[in-house]
Amino acid sequence: MTPEAIDWLTPAGAKPIILASASRARRAMLARSGVAFDVATAPIDESAIKDALRDEAGCLTVAAADVAEVLAQAKAMSVSEQNTSAMVIGSDQVLELDGELLSKPEGRAGARRQLRQLSGRAHRLHSAAALAIGGAVVWSHVDTTDLTMRALSDEFIDAYLDHAGEDILYCVGAYQIESVGVQLFEAIEGDYFTILGMPLLPLLAELRRRGQLFGGGLDNGRFDSGHHPA
Repeated sequence: MTPEAIDWLTPAGAKPIILASASRARRAMLARSGVAFDVATAPIDESAIKDALRDEAGCLTVAAADVAEVLAQAKAMSVSEQNTSAMVIGSDQVLELDGELLSKPEGRAGARRQLRQLSGRAHRLHSAAALAIGGAVVWSHVDTTDLTMRALSDEFIDAYLDHAGEDILYCVGAYQIESVGVQLFEAIEGDYFTILGMPLLPLLAELRRRGQLFGGGLDNGRFDSGHHPA
Protein backbone atom coordinates (compact mmCIF):
# COMPACT_ATOMS: atom_id res chain seq x y z
CA MET A 1 0.00 0.00 0.00
CA THR A 2 1.58 3.32 -1.07
CA PRO A 3 1.61 6.30 1.32
CA GLU A 4 -0.59 8.22 -1.15
CA ALA A 5 -3.20 5.46 -1.14
CA ILE A 6 -3.33 5.62 2.66
CA ASP A 7 -3.31 9.44 2.96
CA TRP A 8 -6.53 9.95 1.04
CA LEU A 9 -8.36 7.69 3.52
CA THR A 10 -7.07 9.48 6.64
CA PRO A 11 -9.07 12.61 7.51
CA ALA A 12 -7.38 15.62 9.06
CA GLY A 13 -7.57 15.45 12.83
CA ALA A 14 -7.98 11.66 13.00
CA LYS A 15 -6.42 9.94 15.99
CA PRO A 16 -3.41 7.71 15.34
CA ILE A 17 -4.51 4.08 15.05
CA ILE A 18 -2.70 1.25 16.79
CA LEU A 19 -3.34 -2.44 16.16
CA ALA A 20 -2.87 -4.37 19.41
CA SER A 21 -2.08 -7.70 17.78
CA ALA A 22 0.94 -9.76 16.79
CA SER A 23 -1.05 -11.57 14.10
CA ARG A 24 0.46 -11.24 10.63
CA ALA A 25 -2.94 -12.00 9.07
CA ARG A 26 -4.60 -9.11 10.91
CA ARG A 27 -1.77 -6.74 10.04
CA ALA A 28 -2.07 -7.71 6.39
CA MET A 29 -5.86 -7.30 6.35
CA LEU A 30 -5.71 -3.83 7.84
CA ALA A 31 -2.80 -2.70 5.66
CA ARG A 32 -4.40 -3.93 2.43
CA SER A 33 -7.60 -2.11 3.30
CA GLY A 34 -5.69 1.17 3.27
CA VAL A 35 -5.69 1.92 7.01
CA ALA A 36 -2.59 3.72 8.34
CA PHE A 37 -1.61 2.18 11.68
CA ASP A 38 1.19 1.22 14.05
CA VAL A 39 1.49 -2.10 15.86
CA ALA A 40 1.88 -2.73 19.59
CA THR A 41 1.62 -6.21 21.08
CA ALA A 42 -0.73 -6.33 24.06
CA PRO A 43 0.98 -7.59 27.25
CA ILE A 44 -1.92 -9.70 28.50
CA ASP A 45 -2.11 -13.25 29.82
CA GLU A 46 -4.66 -14.85 27.49
CA SER A 47 -4.60 -18.17 29.35
CA ALA A 48 -5.41 -16.47 32.65
CA ILE A 49 -8.29 -14.57 31.06
CA LYS A 50 -9.71 -17.77 29.58
CA ASP A 51 -9.32 -19.59 32.91
CA ALA A 52 -11.26 -16.82 34.65
CA LEU A 53 -14.15 -17.54 32.28
CA ARG A 54 -14.40 -21.18 33.43
CA ASP A 55 -15.97 -22.68 36.54
CA GLU A 56 -14.31 -25.10 38.95
CA ALA A 57 -15.16 -28.00 36.64
CA GLY A 58 -13.39 -26.30 33.75
CA CYS A 59 -16.58 -25.48 31.84
CA LEU A 60 -17.06 -22.12 30.17
CA THR A 61 -19.32 -19.75 32.08
CA VAL A 62 -19.90 -17.60 28.98
CA ALA A 63 -20.58 -18.31 25.32
CA ALA A 64 -17.55 -19.08 23.17
CA ALA A 65 -18.14 -15.91 21.15
CA ASP A 66 -17.94 -13.91 24.38
CA VAL A 67 -14.46 -15.31 25.03
CA ALA A 68 -13.22 -13.82 21.76
CA GLU A 69 -14.83 -10.48 22.61
CA VAL A 70 -13.36 -10.38 26.13
CA LEU A 71 -9.88 -11.10 24.77
CA ALA A 72 -10.21 -8.46 22.03
CA GLN A 73 -11.33 -5.90 24.60
CA ALA A 74 -8.49 -6.82 26.97
CA LYS A 75 -5.92 -6.33 24.20
CA ALA A 76 -7.38 -2.97 23.18
CA MET A 77 -7.59 -1.68 26.77
CA SER A 78 -4.07 -2.83 27.65
CA VAL A 79 -2.41 -0.97 24.78
CA SER A 80 -4.78 2.00 25.07
CA GLU A 81 -3.75 2.60 28.67
CA GLN A 82 -0.22 3.28 27.43
CA ASN A 83 -1.32 5.23 24.34
CA THR A 84 -4.16 7.39 25.57
CA SER A 85 -4.36 9.68 22.52
CA ALA A 86 -4.66 6.81 20.02
CA MET A 87 -7.53 4.73 18.69
CA VAL A 88 -6.50 1.18 19.61
CA ILE A 89 -7.82 -1.90 17.83
CA GLY A 90 -7.86 -5.21 19.68
CA SER A 91 -8.84 -8.46 17.99
CA ASP A 92 -9.02 -12.14 18.80
CA GLN A 93 -10.41 -15.39 17.45
CA VAL A 94 -11.46 -18.64 19.08
CA LEU A 95 -12.38 -22.00 17.55
CA GLU A 96 -15.39 -23.75 19.05
CA LEU A 97 -15.97 -27.47 18.60
CA ASP A 98 -19.06 -28.90 20.30
CA GLY A 99 -19.03 -26.17 22.93
CA GLU A 100 -15.34 -26.48 23.75
CA LEU A 101 -12.46 -24.24 22.73
CA LEU A 102 -9.41 -25.50 20.87
CA SER A 103 -6.02 -23.86 21.34
CA LYS A 104 -3.17 -23.48 18.87
CA PRO A 105 -1.54 -26.85 18.16
CA GLU A 106 1.74 -27.78 19.81
CA GLY A 107 3.99 -28.80 16.95
CA ARG A 108 3.26 -31.14 14.08
CA ALA A 109 1.91 -33.88 16.35
CA GLY A 110 -0.55 -31.42 17.88
CA ALA A 111 -1.62 -30.23 14.43
CA ARG A 112 -2.24 -33.83 13.35
CA ARG A 113 -4.37 -34.45 16.45
CA GLN A 114 -6.45 -31.33 15.83
CA LEU A 115 -7.06 -32.22 12.20
CA ARG A 116 -8.15 -35.72 13.20
CA GLN A 117 -10.45 -34.16 15.79
CA LEU A 118 -11.99 -31.76 13.26
CA SER A 119 -12.15 -34.27 10.40
CA GLY A 120 -15.70 -34.85 9.13
CA ARG A 121 -17.18 -32.43 11.65
CA ALA A 122 -18.49 -28.88 11.82
CA HIS A 123 -16.89 -26.20 13.95
CA ARG A 124 -17.25 -22.46 14.47
CA LEU A 125 -14.80 -19.58 14.35
CA HIS A 126 -15.67 -16.55 16.47
CA SER A 127 -13.69 -13.41 15.58
CA ALA A 128 -13.95 -10.22 17.62
CA ALA A 129 -12.69 -6.67 17.29
CA ALA A 130 -12.74 -3.88 19.85
CA LEU A 131 -11.84 -0.19 19.87
CA ALA A 132 -10.44 1.57 22.94
CA ILE A 133 -9.60 5.19 23.68
CA GLY A 134 -7.86 6.30 26.86
CA GLY A 135 -7.96 2.81 28.35
CA ALA A 136 -11.73 2.35 27.87
CA VAL A 137 -13.53 0.22 25.30
CA VAL A 138 -15.82 2.34 23.12
CA TRP A 139 -16.98 -0.33 20.65
CA SER A 140 -16.78 -4.08 20.09
CA HIS A 141 -18.17 -6.60 17.64
CA VAL A 142 -18.15 -10.38 17.22
CA ASP A 143 -18.81 -12.33 14.04
CA THR A 144 -19.13 -16.10 13.60
CA THR A 145 -18.50 -18.46 10.71
CA ASP A 146 -19.49 -22.12 10.42
CA LEU A 147 -17.06 -24.50 8.74
CA THR A 148 -17.45 -28.19 7.92
CA MET A 149 -14.28 -30.16 7.34
CA ARG A 150 -14.14 -33.09 4.96
CA ALA A 151 -13.50 -36.58 6.32
CA LEU A 152 -9.71 -36.74 6.06
CA SER A 153 -7.57 -39.84 5.84
CA ASP A 154 -4.36 -40.05 7.85
CA GLU A 155 -2.48 -40.21 4.55
CA PHE A 156 -4.03 -36.93 3.39
CA ILE A 157 -3.39 -35.24 6.75
CA ASP A 158 0.30 -36.18 6.62
CA ALA A 159 0.61 -34.98 3.02
CA TYR A 160 -1.14 -31.74 3.93
CA LEU A 161 1.20 -31.15 6.87
CA ASP A 162 4.19 -31.80 4.61
CA HIS A 163 3.11 -29.06 2.20
CA ALA A 164 1.20 -26.50 4.29
CA GLY A 165 4.30 -25.01 5.95
CA GLU A 166 5.10 -24.12 9.53
CA ASP A 167 2.73 -21.12 9.63
CA ILE A 168 -0.23 -23.40 10.28
CA LEU A 169 1.32 -24.41 13.60
CA TYR A 170 0.50 -20.88 14.80
CA CYS A 171 -3.16 -21.23 13.75
CA VAL A 172 -5.85 -22.88 15.83
CA GLY A 173 -7.25 -25.75 13.77
CA ALA A 174 -3.93 -26.05 11.91
CA TYR A 175 -5.16 -24.41 8.72
CA GLN A 176 -5.11 -21.16 6.78
CA ILE A 177 -8.18 -20.86 4.60
CA GLU A 178 -6.45 -18.43 2.23
CA SER A 179 -3.97 -21.10 1.12
CA VAL A 180 -3.93 -24.88 0.76
CA GLY A 181 -6.02 -25.15 3.93
CA VAL A 182 -9.14 -24.56 1.83
CA GLN A 183 -8.67 -28.13 0.56
CA LEU A 184 -9.74 -29.39 3.99
CA PHE A 185 -13.31 -28.13 3.75
CA GLU A 186 -16.56 -29.18 2.13
CA ALA A 187 -18.68 -26.24 3.31
CA ILE A 188 -18.15 -22.74 4.72
CA GLU A 189 -20.87 -20.32 5.83
CA GLY A 190 -19.83 -16.84 6.83
CA ASP A 191 -17.55 -13.92 6.16
CA TYR A 192 -14.10 -14.49 4.67
CA PHE A 193 -12.37 -11.87 6.82
CA THR A 194 -13.89 -13.38 9.96
CA ILE A 195 -12.23 -16.67 9.06
CA LEU A 196 -8.91 -14.86 8.66
CA GLY A 197 -9.27 -13.58 12.21
CA MET A 198 -11.00 -10.19 12.30
CA PRO A 199 -14.50 -8.87 11.44
CA LEU A 200 -13.01 -6.33 9.05
CA LEU A 201 -16.10 -4.79 7.45
CA PRO A 202 -17.84 -3.84 10.74
CA LEU A 203 -14.51 -2.51 12.02
CA LEU A 204 -13.98 -0.30 8.96
CA ALA A 205 -17.57 0.92 9.20
CA GLU A 206 -17.04 1.96 12.82
CA LEU A 207 -13.76 3.71 12.01
CA ARG A 208 -15.59 5.67 9.32
CA ARG A 209 -18.43 6.48 11.71
CA ARG A 210 -15.92 7.89 14.19
CA GLY A 211 -14.18 10.00 11.58
CA GLN A 212 -11.04 7.85 11.56
CA LEU A 213 -11.44 7.01 7.87
CA PHE A 214 -12.80 9.01 4.98
CA GLY A 215 -16.26 7.66 4.16
CA GLY A 216 -17.65 9.60 1.27
CA GLY A 217 -20.67 7.31 0.97
CA LEU A 218 -24.38 7.80 1.43
CA ASP A 219 -24.73 4.96 3.93
CA ASN A 220 -22.84 6.33 6.95
CA GLY A 221 -24.00 4.59 10.11
CA ARG A 222 -25.89 1.84 8.30
CA PHE A 223 -23.52 -0.90 9.48
CA ASP A 224 -23.82 -0.34 13.22
CA SER A 225 -24.13 -3.79 14.77
CA GLY A 226 -21.44 -3.50 17.43
CA HIS A 227 -21.61 -2.71 21.13
CA HIS A 228 -21.10 0.93 22.14
CA PRO A 229 -20.39 1.18 25.89
CA ALA A 230 -21.61 4.39 27.49
